[in-house]
Amino acid sequence: MSALVSAIPILLLIVLMMGFKVSGYKSAIITLIVTIVLALFAAPSLGIVPEKYAQAGIVGITLWSVVEGLLKACFPIILIIICAIFSYNILCETKEIETIKTQFIQMTSDKGLLVLLLTWGLGGVLEGMAGFGTAVAIPAAILIGLGFKPMFSAVICLIANTVAVGFGAVGLPATTLANQVAASGTATPEELCEVATFIILQLSLMFFITPFLILMLTDKTKVVKNICIALFVGTFSIVVQFCCAHFIGPETPAILGSVAAIIAMLIYNKLFIHDESPADVLQVEKHHFSLVKTLKAWSVYGLIIFFILISSKIVPPVNDLLGSTLVTKFDLPVIGNTFKFGWLSNAGLMIFLGAMIGGLIQGMSFGTLLKLLAKTTLNLQKTVVTICCLVAMAMLMNNVGMTNDIAKGLVMLTGAAFPFFAPLIGSIGTFVTGSATNANILFGKLQATAASDLGLVNQGSFFGVSGNETNWLAAANCAGSEGGKLLSPQSIAIATAACDMEGQDGDIMRKTMPFAIFWILMNGLMVFLGLHVI
Repeated sequence: MSALVSAIPILLLIVLMMGFKVSGYKSAIITLIVTIVLALFAAPSLGIVPEKYAQAGIVGITLWSVVEGLLKACFPIILIIICAIFSYNILCETKEIETIKTQFIQMTSDKGLLVLLLTWGLGGVLEGMAGFGTAVAIPAAILIGLGFKPMFSAVICLIANTVAVGFGAVGLPATTLANQVAASGTATPEELCEVATFIILQLSLMFFITPFLILMLTDKTKVVKNICIALFVGTFSIVVQFCCAHFIGPETPAILGSVAAIIAMLIYNKLFIHDESPADVLQVEKHHFSLVKTLKAWSVYGLIIFFILISSKIVPPVNDLLGSTLVTKFDLPVIGNTFKFGWLSNAGLMIFLGAMIGGLIQGMSFGTLLKLLAKTTLNLQKTVVTICCLVAMAMLMNNVGMTNDIAKGLVMLTGAAFPFFAPLIGSIGTFVTGSATNANILFGKLQATAASDLGLVNQGSFFGVSGNETNWLAAANCAGSEGGKLLSPQSIAIATAACDMEGQDGDIMRKTMPFAIFWILMNGLMVFLGLHVI
């Protein structure tokens, strides 16, 4: 009974968004209110409040849990989101996004490789830099402009926008997950790297399968060629992403891994595409861009990557200096948790600096940039409300014992097979909220609690990489959440808007459903094998 009552907020969110088609921010507000009511009245009577909070008073626990959630939502989640979308809006405002689009189109005349470049390459970079729909909207619009059918463009971009999602918006989903499961509430650099590395390992097969699926959907007649390209590109991607995750953290795998994939595709194009017959190629009009024009167009994203790298663990002196300067840290009353935020060391500031300097290079004035930032912030107000409510709900459910009770119920239901179903939970979270970040907020702590209940708290080796069993199971939430993107109403809505397919959401969902099911099953198998076999 206590597990069922504890699950009411999650079930309510699903019913509101899927059953009654209530908008995300309204659903989040209603669900937060219901969670507060349950915390105040149901949790104490069911006896699920943790012992360490039992004497503190449920009103105080509820109040400060919500405050904790609001603080964590704003710093750094919302800050990163606003700055990431701001960086993309600068490119649209200066029209330099057209230069970037054209350069991608000119990279190859092979249809399959071009689609892979736009969806897996450019889409991965956009997801890594900005996220929140840009990786679907922009490549889909370019594909339609090249003559590909709208349905194909929508589906192919949704399929491609999976592996990079966990590290989208400069690693926000993975970072959020690591903070959710960290004992202190704020993950150490080592914990961030470990969680990020585990996500890559759990997705390792999809680095090869997803490009192959994209190529086969583009051209089913070139099976051997598609296998070769997928193996070639996938190897580049996974090696770079693993190194980024293991040695730097969750901020750069999607960005640098996608850049590596683009380089791999260009190498393959240079070595082999000239042997193709004219019927297999696209006739692309050539435009010459000078080095200055190219550097100008890429200045925003180039500077963002530079600032992120220079402030990461790859440059220890800078990382240590920023991490110890202008750091806000204080203990929250009653619940005893600690809130910590580095004003100079967070990814949001690095995106902001890169975007502002890049915008100035592209010809915008400082005042115009500030106006665009204000406009971007205003346009994201519903997203801000949604995330604030969801993070507050997650913190409240964690602190009053509701998440712990749900985990116990799931462990009792599935037993030793729970790791196989762990990615499904992440997929449900993304399906409901449309965001891997929100899915990790909702269920990240639940996965860690389930690991504890199963006794998975030891050090182990996973596909040859050592780490903590709890982090391995928690990482499954993020890996699985990416499969949920294929079915998420929000993601599909972006695809329909970009492809001018209003009213065809159901058709798109039916086409992506088999891929989503396959994705979730593969993730479940990898998580289970890594934990129990290999």
